[in-house]
Amino acid sequence: MFVSVMQERIQKFGSFLSGMVIPNIGAFIAWGLITTLFIPTGWTPNEELAKLVGPMILYLLPLLIGYTGGKLVGGPRGAILGVIATMGVVVGAKMPMFLGAMVMGPLGGFIIKKFDKAIDGKIPAGFEMLVNNFSAGIIGAVMAVLAYMGIGPIMQSLNLILKSGVESIVNAGMLPLAAIFIEPAKILFLNNAIDHGVLGPLGVEQAKEVGKSILFLLVTNPGPGLGVLLAYWSFAKGASKESAPGAIIIHFLGGIHELYFPYVLMNPILLLAVIVGGASGILTFTLFGVGLVATPSPGSIFALMAMTPKGGHLGVLAGVVVSTAVSFLISTYFVKRAAVQSNDSELESAKAKMQAFKHVKLHKGISKIIFACDAGMGSSAMGAKMLERNLKNAGFDLQVVNYPVDQIPNDAQIVVTHESLTSRAKNVVPNAQHISVKDFLDSSIANGLVEMLKQTGAEISSEGPEIAAVVAPSAFTIDAKILVKNNIKLGLKSVDKYEAIKMAGRLLVQSGYVENEYVDAMLQRETELTTYIGQGIAIPHGVNAAKEKVKKSGIVVLQFPDGIDFGEGIAYIVVGIAGKGDEHLDILSNLVGAIVDDNGEKLEQLKITKNVDYMYNVIAHHV
Repeated sequence: MFVSVMQERIQKFGSFLSGMVIPNIGAFIAWGLITTLFIPTGWTPNEELAKLVGPMILYLLPLLIGYTGGKLVGGPRGAILGVIATMGVVVGAKMPMFLGAMVMGPLGGFIIKKFDKAIDGKIPAGFEMLVNNFSAGIIGAVMAVLAYMGIGPIMQSLNLILKSGVESIVNAGMLPLAAIFIEPAKILFLNNAIDHGVLGPLGVEQAKEVGKSILFLLVTNPGPGLGVLLAYWSFAKGASKESAPGAIIIHFLGGIHELYFPYVLMNPILLLAVIVGGASGILTFTLFGVGLVATPSPGSIFALMAMTPKGGHLGVLAGVVVSTAVSFLISTYFVKRAAVQSNDSELESAKAKMQAFKHVKLHKGISKIIFACDAGMGSSAMGAKMLERNLKNAGFDLQVVNYPVDQIPNDAQIVVTHESLTSRAKNVVPNAQHISVKDFLDSSIANGLVEMLKQTGAEISSEGPEIAAVVAPSAFTIDAKILVKNNIKLGLKSVDKYEAIKMAGRLLVQSGYVENEYVDAMLQRETELTTYIGQGIAIPHGVNAAKEKVKKSGIVVLQFPDGIDFGEGIAYIVVGIAGKGDEHLDILSNLVGAIVDDNGEKLEQLKITKNVDYMYNVIAHHV
């Protein structure tokens, strides 16, 4: 149990780090290209354009990470606080502060979120903007000062510790073990400090005596990083897979190793891969007795070859190949594990829920089950439809309806809510039986209820009552005004989840379903509770208070074949919802039908199809 909990926490931590890094990979690649081209040892040296390199890595990239981390935790205000707090770390250290940004960005978002929650409903009318601006300014200023005084000095001390460790290992003649310090130091963007501050001077002295030095290869070997990037390219999903080929070119051919650091930070266990890969490469260099005549800059494979003395090229290449292969093999295991770990965690979650059902006392007179979410418009509607179908298939005559969590009727007997909403549901109907879930489309909900109903002796009907006719898996024909083919967009490039929600919202606005303010309500809904409902589907919609911004019911469908990280899982189909009444529920019912029919084959086809007519027919007519 303890191990599974730790695995789940590590997975969530890695997923959160990914959420901060992946949206900014393009900026890393842009910086890498500028560095590769214009630094003095680059392909086309340019003194003026090379001035971009330092500010981009010292300021732009950490601030982008801080902004993204703050936004993930605290929404738009969290993003601003994340940047302000990160600025304190950036100025307080003399090296790129990516690790500091990953701490201060989310922390800024968390603090402002807690502050906003504490003052919610307590601000006099007309003073909202004044309070919002001054609170962000004051809290941000305090965090920036604390970050400047605290995090920066800590990172400087860590740099000294790592340098001392490398020096000790080199002096003791145990070079392969130097990777234990060198590779983590590189990931913390201390590669230049280690290379030029410690190994460079030692290597120069050694080269004067014997004409070469292996110390010039310890940091600049591109093999460990190449292995990690190849594993992402081969086995990852979504944006990290798409961006890996570009990073490989800039890292291996351009010599800018910083391009692979974010990929390791997304899944910190990959430190093991680069450490073992680096140690294997150093051991190979030692066995061949090779070294370089000077530090290769930038550390590309071409620079390594240029700095290799005659007769040593085979040994240098062997070290690079061995370190790449070892790093790739180890990275492959963890990258593939991360890609499928969501399925493992879902299995553990299902087991836990089945165990939880043992504590739910059902009565023979149960006639209604309530699914509740924040707005009662999307996730609960799909969950209710799916549970209705599953209970019908098991022969039980129970009504399953969806409500906003604050409008659950007093006569509710069983209430199913997302775990983050259960406490609110209990306040509304304290006497009902409450079931908490993470995934509204999880079949274990139905399985658990069916088992409990059988134990209570609830009646199983062979004919089925009136409600059975409503939930039978027959086709619902959708009014063409609710979903039109022009609002089905296929083969879209992966973006972060907030951009995907904006895309869906803009399409709803352009189609006349909602007012512009509804898009902000969709983003607010996502910051409060993810709209990922499982099975590769997300259904972004506005908070309950935003229903007044809906002009008429409508649906838009966006397909992202490579997936988008929604925090709780990877979404391939994003269904933007505007529900004026209940007209949109038939579309959700048809989508549920695609999930439960044909062992999921139809759903898998929807994730990759390039045929708009097929997508439309499945969702609008349930073919």
